Amino acid sequence: MRELTREELYDILYGCAILGTGGGGTIEEGIDFIEEALSANKKFILADFDEVDPDMLIGTPYMCGAISPETEEEIAKFGAYPKPEKSPFLIAFEGAEKALGKPIPGVISTELGAMNTMSAFYTAAMNDRVILDGDPAGRSVPGLQHSTYYLDGIPMYPLGASTDWGEAIIINYLLDDYRGEDILRAIAAASMNSVSIVDHIAPAREIGASVIRGAISRAEKIGRAYRSALNDEKDPGQAVIEAAGGKKIFRGTIRDNSYETRDGYTFGDMYITGEGEWEGHELHIWYQNENIMSYLDGQVYVTVPELIAVLNLDEKTPQMNPYAKKGDQVEVLCLPADKPWMTEKGLETFGPRSFGFEDEWRPYLDYIE
Repeated sequence: MRELTREELYDILYGCAILGTGGGGTIEEGIDFIEEALSANKKFILADFDEVDPDMLIGTPYMCGAISPETEEEIAKFGAYPKPEKSPFLIAFEGAEKALGKPIPGVISTELGAMNTMSAFYTAAMNDRVILDGDPAGRSVPGLQHSTYYLDGIPMYPLGASTDWGEAIIINYLLDDYRGEDILRAIAAASMNSVSIVDHIAPAREIGASVIRGAISRAEKIGRAYRSALNDEKDPGQAVIEAAGGKKIFRGTIRDNSYETRDGYTFGDMYITGEGEWEGHELHIWYQNENIMSYLDGQVYVTVPELIAVLNLDEKTPQMNPYAKKGDQVEVLCLPADKPWMTEKGLETFGPRSFGFEDEWRPYLDYIE
């Protein structure tokens, strides 16, 4: 086990933002979680699975909802509601322990994303719990069924949830993760597109056999490489590729980025005009919270489950959807997906067809000459 320093936490944060493929919440939200806990003199303790009791219970805190900025209409509708003194993540954690009838000593992230990973870290730190070095997605994902938990049949229930106004919800049974997605997404859609959840509570031996182990350390390595490259005025995209594998697939200027918030998701289209070796070409990225599909000159290019990561070269930060601005220069990377998504069930759950597209997935190297 080790206590994470602020620098290590920020490296994890930025690594998760890159692996978040435009989703997973904003970097600013993640920073707020880190700084609030550190200001309260709380510690972030990261542990490997072989360092904890196999019977230790582990819970998975996260936020479910859209990633769009709040609209004036939403602020007018929900802004007068009183906010609780306690974070909804902590309320959800209390609800999960109440539903279970016992403490949950360990916490693990539900996806690698700037806000969502740090919401799990924050929940652990504020409750003096340990953080496990793993993740059931290895990236950010839009749906609650997009996890190794679902692939391995680990149930979501019992779970605790809370809206931003402290409305506590306990669910003791769900048919499956797809029903959990429908029900919890509906709560988010009715609650300014946000609901905090703690679910998939199971012993360390069961969680550890399912998740992508070492995922947090991998994010830290990527974030450290990214930070070092920026500090040394080197190519950050190349540094990420050297740390994570993959390949640069495009570079250019954002021509347009439009989105809508619907059914508790952010759906959008980003168009990038090519520069350098990609001059004369255009890349179109379609996202549902995260970058899901890409098209080079109108032809299918890189798709899920591969990671489509966009780095903003002007802002010197990973590009979060839907905050991309017209005229910004960006670099696009394809990073390899983790092995669970390469299985038949993984592709059925998180391939292009799972989002309603007719295209079959092909490994990214098949797309890139």
